[in-house]
Amino acid sequence: MDREKDIFDRLMDWRPLRPLQPFWQKHREALLYLFFGGLTTLVSILSFWLFTAGLGLNELIANVLSWILAVLFAYLTNARWVFEAKPRGFGERVQLLLRFYAGRLATLGVEEALLWIFITRLHLPAMPVKIAAQVVVIVLNYVISKLLVFK
Repeated sequence: MDREKDIFDRLMDWRPLRPLQPFWQKHREALLYLFFGGLTTLVSILSFWLFTAGLGLNELIANVLSWILAVLFAYLTNARWVFEAKPRGFGERVQLLLRFYAGRLATLGVEEALLWIFITRLHLPAMPVKIAAQVVVIVLNYVISKLLVFK
């Protein structure tokens, strides 16, 4: 392994987890992406709750603010642990952040379009459509991050 071991690699060195090391090494990036994606969802939900229930903000404003925080969290964790970005200087770091937000805005647009087509226009049940759209968005976010942001 040519990179320095991080906390996740050290955790996999723990004796009970050692049998999982080959799987971990083969799928490390995807596993970390899914792990931090779950935490990003938690950041989004908790911050939305804080902005609405705690601060009394309008739901639409709270949603935008929670989206901003969740995407920032996703950027920080994806840059550090998932894709192991090593930007040289502040300018490169800002460029990565802007590309990350642009990619997430694009997939937000894709999700909104899918919801509008399948729920609003075709009158399909909301939750199955939302879940299917989330799968599309997760895959697109990964591809955009891998190929365009943290290349």
